[in-house]
Amino acid sequence: MSGARQASLFLDMLAAERGASKNTLDAYRRDLEDYLSFLNEQRAQPDSASAATIRGFMASLEERGLKATSAARRLSAVRQFHKFLYVEGYAPADPTAAVSAPKRGRVLPKVLSVDQVDRLLQVAHEGVVHPEASQPERLKAARMACLLELLYATGLRVSELVSLPRSAAKTRDRFLVVRGKGAKERLVPLTEAARDAARAYLALLEEQGKATGPWLFPADSETGYLTRQAFARDLKTVAAGAGLRADKISPHVLRHAFASHLLQNGADLRVVQELLGHSDISTTQIYTHVLDERLKSMVRDLHPLASGE
Repeated sequence: MSGARQASLFLDMLAAERGASKNTLDAYRRDLEDYLSFLNEQRAQPDSASAATIRGFMASLEERGLKATSAARRLSAVRQFHKFLYVEGYAPADPTAAVSAPKRGRVLPKVLSVDQVDRLLQVAHEGVVHPEASQPERLKAARMACLLELLYATGLRVSELVSLPRSAAKTRDRFLVVRGKGAKERLVPLTEAARDAARAYLALLEEQGKATGPWLFPADSETGYLTRQAFARDLKTVAAGAGLRADKISPHVLRHAFASHLLQNGADLRVVQELLGHSDISTTQIYTHVLDERLKSMVRDLHPLASGE
């Protein structure tokens, strides 16, 4: 059986048994295509690969200048692929077991301050009521205001946000039920500001006859809803209007702001893990630098001997 066929069976398993999303499957496919290309150059097949083969692949990634995080992700895909081949009986052994992942430095997420988020929201809302704005411009501004309010209120992944159903703007509940990675459902809270922005945007959408299909953010795209790329592009325009550097702003940065600001104000790390939809607390622990600062300030402000008296 060819390596390409084995990779295809592995991807089918991810989709059927783990409920992997299209984006996840595409990422695995790209990683495995790169790995299979390397094997082809070495005139090797996945079922005959050795630990030395895997190390050679990792060395080739380093030579190409891949960051440690990207190389580690690629190794993770290769590990799961070989584990699948071994468990299913397509290979006599798992050659990745003896290979260590490249060491990754601790990269802290870019985080906006509360004032910076406030400026973004203010600029977005100003576009809705601008006296010289055309109807399409008002609708686009209302969409951005709705996107930002929802993102900052919920911490949704960008893919979860842009694919919200239109019913999300009509809910009377103070929460949304979101289906995230692996088709796992979770509850996320809605602020009053987010609900108001969603209702105002939907009203404009319906008024202009654009409320077609099931999506809250309909668009002329393959999926029928706004693409992540279009959202990111429009966000940079709003950022410029708010006096913020475009290279410091992305939809994912707003998700980081949601988590960091919650922790700064006393939220429990486990609660933030649940809200973000992280399956493993170690993923959420990238925000512990926020907790570290809060703990230092608590000791400084509350400890009876902190003043040195």
